[in-house]
Amino acid sequence: MHACRKDTLFSGKKRLAIKGYRAFIEKGISAGKRQDLTGGGLLRSIGGWSVLKDFRKAGIRVKGDERILGDSDFVENVLKAAEEEFEQKYELRAKGYDFNRVIQRVAEVMGMEIEQVTAFGKSPPTVKARSLLCFWAHRKLGMTTIEIGKKLNICQPAVSRSSIRGEKIERENRFELIG
Repeated sequence: MHACRKDTLFSGKKRLAIKGYRAFIEKGISAGKRQDLTGGGLLRSIGGWSVLKDFRKAGIRVKGDERILGDSDFVENVLKAAEEEFEQKYELRAKGYDFNRVIQRVAEVMGMEIEQVTAFGKSPPTVKARSLLCFWAHRKLGMTTIEIGKKLNICQPAVSRSSIRGEKIERENRFELIG
């Protein structure tokens, strides 16, 4: 099993980040209270309840604030994209796609045996297949990188890196999860 040494990984960078964050906080405390960073919210930024009621009567729905997420169009687009992604994951699951089915599909498109896809090792075909597997399981099925790592006996960061490689492999080869 591949092991990640979390206790020593990036420990120097972590200390540096903590030191930088502490300095940032101390600087903010010494600056005192800032009006541009206090109070408000969507209701206040719109102009109060009366303006909000007028918007509602006019059929205008406000779902965002530039100071928080962006304007309503931006928020609507983000929500629409999230809904489409959810629907795609639901559709895959409804069609019987689970981790094992994804392994089968990777073996099909890569022209390999199922055992080769999940084999431990660094042979280029296996790495390529495992990368595609990680990408499809994570981004298409919605599995967490931790879940995938446990199934493949690799650490979570290795799954994340593999998923990034897998996206490139899918794009370059025009592979599709649903054949």
